[in-house]
Amino acid sequence: TPVHTVEEIRALPEGVRAELIDGRWYDMASPGLTHQSILVGVSAGFYNFIKDKKKDCKVYVAPFAVYLQDDGYNWLEPDIMVLCGDNKDKVKEDGIHGAPDLVVEIISPSSRRRDTIDKWKKYQEAGVREYWIIDPKNRKTAVFDFSEEGGLEMYGFDEELVSAIQKEFRLKIAEILV
Repeated sequence: TPVHTVEEIRALPEGVRAELIDGRWYDMASPGLTHQSILVGVSAGFYNFIKDKKKDCKVYVAPFAVYLQDDGYNWLEPDIMVLCGDNKDKVKEDGIHGAPDLVVEIISPSSRRRDTIDKWKKYQEAGVREYWIIDPKNRKTAVFDFSEEGGLEMYGFDEELVSAIQKEFRLKIAEILV
């Protein structure tokens, strides 16, 4: 398999999206209606929580690059990223350089393996503190706590999920999809 670089991703025509994991290229399909509804609802939930609670955090949504290692062979575009405190310094005009505190991926049929295996491993190794995998097909959300406490909580879309690192943040995915 040929090794691709971040420079190749940057050279793509406007509107063409891809991700790069260890030099391997993954084309990204346009998201569907359910994906977009969840993206808007969850990111708005984080935005409002941060604003209302006066948290020292910022929320970002795709398409926005994350350079976990700044090694030239990894370029990810998570659906939602939250950075807090000093981690906000990782945000530059061209993307996030380093691990966000919290990453959310919304699974689409073409991204299932990448989101649940490849990215899970990359995010954990890079120091992401919390990783959500929202699975519209199975109406479940996995919340991985990568901090010292560790752990995994599974939530159905009708259940109120709780952030592992921002315990006050609660959300029902089903309410977003109404």
